[in-house]
Amino acid sequence: MPNKDQERLATDLGATVSLLMRQLRAASPQGALTPTQRAVIARIDADGPSTIAALARAELVRPQSMRVTVGALEDGGILARSPHPTDGRQVVFSLTDQGHRVLADVRQAKNNWLAVAIADRLTADEQRTLEAATALIRRLTRE
Repeated sequence: MPNKDQERLATDLGATVSLLMRQLRAASPQGALTPTQRAVIARIDADGPSTIAALARAELVRPQSMRVTVGALEDGGILARSPHPTDGRQVVFSLTDQGHRVLADVRQAKNNWLAVAIADRLTADEQRTLEAATALIRRLTRE
């Protein structure tokens, strides 16, 4: 059972991580992409081509909502559809070359913003502390 200090730390960490994620999203050059669209292209990049149903399950949204998200990404030239390799009734979506470029640009902008913020706002000792904290946070996210 967590004590009061651990509960406070959990609350502070969650709020701080949320703030960091908002800052990283704001640093992205692809302001026209929604958080769900960004999550979809990152998931397809990591896991490979996917159906709308699989994407909806992974992102915890209804298939109808995912259909709208994927449709916008397809219209924007970021995703392309192709026949499902084993089920002729379905289609799978994959990143286009433009989609790979968009994702790389988003990631680069986020990394650049964070690297500059670390360099400008933290001392060398604080940077070492952040490195240690990052390793601890990584441990928290492993199951």
